[in-house]
Amino acid sequence: MTGELEGRVAVVTGAAGGIGREFVSGLLGAGAKVAALDIDGGRLGELAAAHQADAAAGRLVTLPADIARWAECEAAVGRVRERLGGPDILVNNGAVGMGVIRADHMTKLVAIDEIEPEVWDRFVAVNFSGAWYMTRASVGGMLDRGWGRIVNVTTSFFTMLRGRFHPYGPAKSGLEAMSAGHAAEFAGRGVTVNVVVPGGPTDTPMVPPESGIDRALMVRPAAMVPPVLWLCSAEGAGWTGHRYVAGNWDAALDPAAAAEGCRAPIAWPDLAQSPVWPGGKPPE
Repeated sequence: MTGELEGRVAVVTGAAGGIGREFVSGLLGAGAKVAALDIDGGRLGELAAAHQADAAAGRLVTLPADIARWAECEAAVGRVRERLGGPDILVNNGAVGMGVIRADHMTKLVAIDEIEPEVWDRFVAVNFSGAWYMTRASVGGMLDRGWGRIVNVTTSFFTMLRGRFHPYGPAKSGLEAMSAGHAAEFAGRGVTVNVVVPGGPTDTPMVPPESGIDRALMVRPAAMVPPVLWLCSAEGAGWTGHRYVAGNWDAALDPAAAAEGCRAPIAWPDLAQSPVWPGGKPPE
């Protein structure tokens, strides 16, 4: 993939740690210019230091931003356009994890009375609305140019529907549904929308030591990169409206075969085929 994305501009949210750092490294390695967004300015500084040559060459720009706020998303994308151009690629990775409620949330699941309303609001704002804000701010230029790649990081269906795993599960299920709707809205206009998920617990700070899970058995954060790079490549251009389970990506295969092996329809399309609708079918 070296040089495959030469001339493209990518934006990654939640870029300063865990999976986000891997996305930044992978996209830079593929030749893209990258704007790394995160609420944590200190960790963004560490990211820039780790990619000092790219930052010095103007290929990496770090931008502190709270994606829970529309004005900050709009301003950040404006700065990306001024400094790098584009954006052509948007990876909506930024999220708040259940650890902000309790570190032992995976062994002692969270009850509704433990979730303060402001915590619920923050989860929805970051994990769901933040991706919409970033898409809204970025997609106009993609549609005008007839080329764009939007990748949203959701979670397993098990986690979405798991009892006592709120607000994370419901917010990610909303992002999954939104991804399906945007894939349909932008279809045929050169802009693809897909979902990439780890497939299980991932070795990032979002899964704290108190989880009780052997970290050696977790999905590696770097596993998320190959599906995203493939979706951004010329070979992946024809695919939209799908979800890719990174933990099932087989690096021993040709990338197209690896993609096929971990691909499924986005969201829940089988459940949407028989609406009770006047005249039989709603307009598309």
